[in-house]
Amino acid sequence: MRQLETVFADENILGGKTIADKTRSLLKSQVGSWEMARNGYSSLSQVQVKEFEFDGYTVKVQFNPGRIISTSAKVDKKSIEARKCFLCYENLPPDQKGIPYFRDYLILVNPFPIFPEHLTIPKIDHVPQYIEGNMQGMLNLTKDIGEYFTVFYNGPKCGASAPDHMHFQAGRRNFMPLDAELNELLKTPGNGLYSNKSVSIHSVSNYIGKFFLFEGSDKKELISYFLKFYKAIKSLDSSSHDEPMLNILCGYTGKDWRIIVFPRMKHRPDYYFMEGDSQILISPASVDFGGVLITPREEDFNKMDKEIILKIFRQVSISPEIFEYYRKKLREVLHTD
Repeated sequence: MRQLETVFADENILGGKTIADKTRSLLKSQVGSWEMARNGYSSLSQVQVKEFEFDGYTVKVQFNPGRIISTSAKVDKKSIEARKCFLCYENLPPDQKGIPYFRDYLILVNPFPIFPEHLTIPKIDHVPQYIEGNMQGMLNLTKDIGEYFTVFYNGPKCGASAPDHMHFQAGRRNFMPLDAELNELLKTPGNGLYSNKSVSIHSVSNYIGKFFLFEGSDKKELISYFLKFYKAIKSLDSSSHDEPMLNILCGYTGKDWRIIVFPRMKHRPDYYFMEGDSQILISPASVDFGGVLITPREEDFNKMDKEIILKIFRQVSISPEIFEYYRKKLREVLHTD
């Protein structure tokens, strides 16, 4: 069984003084020394992309065959119990190395990349995928590597291919169209829900997926407001003890955190379960909601048009009625202390 210390990258090869710089050094080192990573990043040169312009935002469709394992991952309880956890350090490939992050997480290079720089950041301990109790870790991490990366979280029923092991991912900052489009989207009248001297909260419906934004410089206050929202939407389904369905993108501007939360209705669209030529093997997660829609099969990439893209996101996103209800509930909890 592999020991934890054998996963740690040699400090002598990690250039730079900051965690962000050391992370980039890790990527360069792993591509040079680990064949799986080298092949994965080399394959990005063959990735095909086409863009679709909508009213106020862009969606890039990426044909990336290396993502087939993640897109088609079986995440039912029986399948998970039948396989070894591929995020546990003792099961990592011998050549995979990582950077310990406060002895709580491991920063690893993702060998099946979407981004030119793509990280997977699992907890060292094998614990289930839940954002409650881990938001502070997400904000700490985002601040430390946010100069180069956007950090994201896929819920256990919203794209996480390892729902049994808590983890984040991170990708090159400004690679997703939403990174550049967010400020304009926020200018739409009526989007603001709440603000004080250190935190502002917005709701955005004029995007491919409806979302809520928590922005501010006070980490403790941001977490408090996020958890109020989290608990409010969780309470709406009294029959379930699971995490509410959501995806999260998190960035750091150098002063403020920006937490973008996409509530979900379904894990996979109807197209995923169709048969024959009607099937489109697509499983939207955080990156897709950020404006980069991943298709691991070429035939699905070729089918994509604006109408299909809109249908896919309508099938997995919350409806306008539920969005308005969430807005109402959020206003209630924000003004109840």
